[in-house]
Amino acid sequence: MHDGGDTILRFEDVNTYYGDLHVLKNVSYTIGRGEIVSLLGGNACGKSTTMKTIMGVVRPVSGRVLFDGAEIQDLPTSARVRRGIAPVLEARRLFPRMTVYENLEMGAYTRPKGAEFAQDLDRVYALFPRVQERRRQIAGTLSGGEQQMVAIGRALMARPRLICMDEPSMGLSPLYVEQVFDIIQQINAQGTTIFMVEQNASMALSIAHRGYVLQTGQVVLSGTAKQLRENPAIREAYLGELQVPGAA
Repeated sequence: MHDGGDTILRFEDVNTYYGDLHVLKNVSYTIGRGEIVSLLGGNACGKSTTMKTIMGVVRPVSGRVLFDGAEIQDLPTSARVRRGIAPVLEARRLFPRMTVYENLEMGAYTRPKGAEFAQDLDRVYALFPRVQERRRQIAGTLSGGEQQMVAIGRALMARPRLICMDEPSMGLSPLYVEQVFDIIQQINAQGTTIFMVEQNASMALSIAHRGYVLQTGQVVLSGTAKQLRENPAIREAYLGELQVPGAA
């Protein structure tokens, strides 16, 4: 468990609702600086709501969300981005009628455009040569894998300290899945913390340091990636609905 100065993001007993529906139930997470942490679980268990809560799209009814030790649960999304949190949303959510370059520009909208912008663009192009090749192309015409690379590149243009990824492998061919997970590891090795929702449990746990498992809005398991990979309940269910004692 990461504490004190090592913690970059913390959920403390967070409860969220959609109308009368209680989605996250006393959820607590701790994400350490420099980690890749995977959030696993079946459909409609609260994974995407977790990401929306981090970004400010969903506000907790109770509990606290802390980034760098400061409460952020009442801040607007733009303030969270300025503090160093960037999302890579499910289904990529690019601006489809804008060029690849214009999409990357949007990632840096919170910062003045100068020498740092050029450095960041060079970094993205080094990670994603295909994105550089396609920079003048309309984003909506790219393949799914190329769009995912642009989405990750756009997040990096904000110089984030934490990237929140919602289903980075969704809809991608196996070749692109491998490429995307390799890139996630490279970004992490360069110093960016990653919190990732992912249905592909084997891929997620192959690169994560730690993981949490959600079931019907509650954390039912947590541990190192190795512990989770070796857990019989996870191996059997492969992260559909888990049969965890006491988690009914």
